Amino acid sequence: QVQLVESGGGLVQPGGSLRLSCVASGFTVDYYAVGWFRQAPGKEREGVSCISTSNSSTYYADSVKGRFTISRDNAKNTVYLQMNSLKPEDTAVYYCAASVITSVQTMCATTRHAFWGQGTQVTVSS
Repeated sequence: QVQLVESGGGLVQPGGSLRLSCVASGFTVDYYAVGWFRQAPGKEREGVSCISTSNSSTYYADSVKGRFTISRDNAKNTVYLQMNSLKPEDTAVYYCAASVITSVQTMCATTRHAFWGQGTQVTVSS
């Protein structure tokens, strides 16, 4: 069964950090670009950061540049999102997705991907 499972969300104060994990099962994530997306209440799902199959390319939304870092460990079939200097506006449900799209910029610009996780809640509040 093909599955993506996110974890690592939670409640954190502004300025704090969280590391999200996305574990793939049922398929080898090596052959797919992977992205992190988020959806806040009343807003559309948006691409946050995407990474290519070989770690050679990454994309970050302007709103998270310099604060978030995406990485992948293909041996563990896992992709991470390290989130630092969190702000209240980062509050959302965070999803990971896997795609055959090769351009990380294109991947993050669309939500039409083959595989999605169930999401993990991130709340930034004092």
